[in-house]
Amino acid sequence: MLIKSSNLKILLLLIFSAVSSFAVNAHTHEEHTKKGWVFVNVDSEAAKAVSLFHASLKQGDAKGARKLLADDVVIFEGGIVERSADVYANHHMIADMKFLSAVDSELLEHQVHTNGDIAYSISRSKTQGKYKGKDIKSTGMESITLKNTDKGWKITHIHWSN
Repeated sequence: MLIKSSNLKILLLLIFSAVSSFAVNAHTHEEHTKKGWVFVNVDSEAAKAVSLFHASLKQGDAKGARKLLADDVVIFEGGIVERSADVYANHHMIADMKFLSAVDSELLEHQVHTNGDIAYSISRSKTQGKYKGKDIKSTGMESITLKNTDKGWKITHIHWSN
């Protein structure tokens, strides 16, 4: 099976992210309180694109959020796969914007690592509030890959879990 070079880079970054998370889990009894360890490269251009995507969703700015997605973005959430920016924008994005505008989220950790025109972002956040009459209190995890294009950093993959 042949794998395109760009897909191979993304695959390798995802594998590296998964392996890195195992190393972090091996130290669950240690306390890592230094902000420098859990917030890495958050001022990079790729990190700014991720932050702008989140802010756009929270503010209900569908056009702003859509502009940050690559046309062929793949989004994993809750066992569902959305295979393009248009599918997400016309389906799940609306629910995400409603949810995020109703709850409070606190970023607990955010790390962004860049290698040339490819970057990956990993984060954890705490979300609480009330949505559709239900109390919400959860910790979420997010992995995002990005590609630097002639139109800036574009999100090529998102994986959300909580």
